[in-house]
This record gives sequence, C-alpha cells and structure tokens, in this order.
Amino acid sequence: MALIRRLCSFERRGAGTDAERRAANYLVERLREGGRRAEVEPTYVHPQYALAHGIHCALGIAGSIASIEFPPLGFAIVLVAALSMYLDLNTRVYLIRRLFFRRASQNVVSRGGRPFAPTRIVVCAHYDAPRTGRVFAPRTVKRAARLQSRLPFPIGFLRIAFWSLAALLPILGARMAGVDAEWLSVVQLIPTLALVVEVFLLVDIALSDVVPGANDNASGVAAALSVATELERDPPRHLDVWVLLTGAGWTLHQGMRAFVKAHRKDLVPDSTYFLELDTVGLGDVRFETAAGWAVSFPMDPRLVELCGALADADREGEDRYRARALGPGGLPGEAVAARLRRYPAITITCAGELDIAPGARSAADVPDRIDPEALERAHAFSVGLVHLLDREVGRTALV
Repeated sequence: MALIRRLCSFERRGAGTDAERRAANYLVERLREGGRRAEVEPTYVHPQYALAHGIHCALGIAGSIASIEFPPLGFAIVLVAALSMYLDLNTRVYLIRRLFFRRASQNVVSRGGRPFAPTRIVVCAHYDAPRTGRVFAPRTVKRAARLQSRLPFPIGFLRIAFWSLAALLPILGARMAGVDAEWLSVVQLIPTLALVVEVFLLVDIALSDVVPGANDNASGVAAALSVATELERDPPRHLDVWVLLTGAGWTLHQGMRAFVKAHRKDLVPDSTYFLELDTVGLGDVRFETAAGWAVSFPMDPRLVELCGALADADREGEDRYRARALGPGGLPGEAVAARLRRYPAITITCAGELDIAPGARSAADVPDRIDPEALERAHAFSVGLVHLLDREVGRTALV
C-alpha cells in the first residue's frame, strides 16, 4: 500500500511524461534497496494512441463518403486505414502514429541472479497511468460488461472501431462491382455511424486527464515487487526470475514492445515466460485465456493449464483466491505484446462483479479504494503459479 501511494504521488504519470520518469527512478531505487540489480532502459514512444486511432476512424468515414461517387477511392482509403489500425493494435508497425510527436520513456529492468538456469520467468507490470474518458466511466463500463455477458464474442471500443472499418470493405467492394441499391446504403450507414461515435470517444480520451492509476496499475507494480521478494526468500530451483516494469503500457504496450526488441537475443522464446500482473487491487483473481485489441490471441496453453490446476486445487481447499479463467472480453495487457512475439505469457488480474474492476481508468482510481486482501490474493496466486511452473520445468528437464 505504501508503494501504491508513493506511485500515485507522481501525479499524471502518463507515458512519456516527467512524472513517469521520476516514477521509474523511484522504482529502480526500491528494487536496489531490496537487494536486486536494476537499471533504467530508455526508449522512445508515440503516446498519442487515441488520436492515431481517431484518425483511422476518420479515414474510414471519409472513405465511406467518397465511395458514393468514386468507389475505388473510398475502398482504397478504408483498406489503408484498416491495415494501419490492425498493425498498430498488434504492436507491429506504426504508420499514422508517426505523424505525432514522440516522447522519451523507459523500462525498469531487474535481471535474475541465476543466468544459467534452464528457464527464465519475467514478472512484469506497467507503471504508467492511463487517461480517462467517457468510454471508461463506471456506468459505461458496467453497461458494456452486462452486454458482453450476453454476447458470444468480445467487444471493446477499439475492437468495434477496427471491425467497423473491416465491415466497410465488402460493402465498398460491392459498390466497385456495380451494386448501387438502397439496401446497400442502409447497411453501409451502420459501420459509418459507429466510426463517427468512435471518433468522438477517442478524441475525448486524448483530451482527458491522466488518472491517479492506483489500481491500474500501481497495484500490479506492487504485486510484482512483492512476488519477486517472496521468490527471493523461497527461490525456484529451475527458474531465473526477472522483474520488468514497463513504461508506456497505456500507449498499447510500447514499453513491452521495446523491451522484447532490445532483449530478443537474451530471451529465448522456448525458455522465457512472462507473468504479467495488471489491475489486481480489487476483486478476485482472474487469469486471462485470450486477449487482444482487434482479434483475440490465446495466452500460453501451459500457463493457462497451470493456473486452472492451481484454481481447482484452491477451490477444493480454502478457496482463498476465488480464481477462475477470464475470457477474451477484458482489456488486453502487456502479455499480449509478448504473445505476439511467440513468448509464453499470461496475465493475472483481479475483477469483481461482471468481471470488471470498479473505477479503473477513472478519477476514482485512488489508493484509498484499493483492497489489500485482493493484493494478497493476487500475490499468493502468482507465487503459487511460479512454483508450479518450476516443478513442471524440473520434471521436463529430468525427462
């Protein structure tokens, strides 16, 4: 709790800000005081994700309108917008985002003390705080969660934006083929109006304030350091434990993207696991099975299986974690960026009713709302998962 309050004292620690840099320096000192080696790895990021995707949506609207008179031009505009958005959401290539300024950010990296261990596990969390906006208002989040519970597929504001662009492509393709019916115009209007709404929502995020970020994600940082300390006291036999605290997490994982790029030669995908802790300050333990901004990517099957085994064993006993799997409807974390680069990874989070974290990404996300028992549940579950993985690695090595 002291660490959470200290992080929140760095007000408006958005990606690429001076507050984020000061928070990183504080975390390095905290890790060194705990006896770990730690360093700051600088990087550059483009933090204006909301404006970039707002432009993608605006291009989709322009392409839809242009297609009425000149379908090939409209189709080309929407195709470029959809492709650019897909690559951006999956942390592959930034096209529109490069039109905006870039800022200096940094990752806090603490290497393990057993470099010759057969397997590494990177315990990670992002320490920057997000901007708020109407889409993150508690009532809006609750209504969206209720709707999500009734749907067989995941929804999310960026997912809706991308699939609205994608939905326009076959419609404009039909126009290029010479179809000019009234019903086609009605169908085309639906994704176009959705993009209009998305533009307003994304611009609203870009103009909104940075929240305190106690739950999202000072709680994850506190839990990650707590897990690392516990594993120092009771070290796994076959794992080298790293700690990674990423900046620019709420620019859609640019910090994790930079870390993996910088350490690709050091971290072999077959023997490097990522355990992310994200928004663990309220509710019961959840482990993600799949996540993604545009499409859902499965988390590592082995880690999901171990989480399931740990949750089942706990339910037969004290049921102190109250853990269960979380489907692809939640907001993706840093583990997605690792999974996209073929690393085994999983996200541990906490959630309450309707699988949401109340008040996250809003001005109400302050330290006084954090539940220490939720932090303890996430801590204990994560430590248990690491030890289960350690035994699994040990058995594999013997075979």
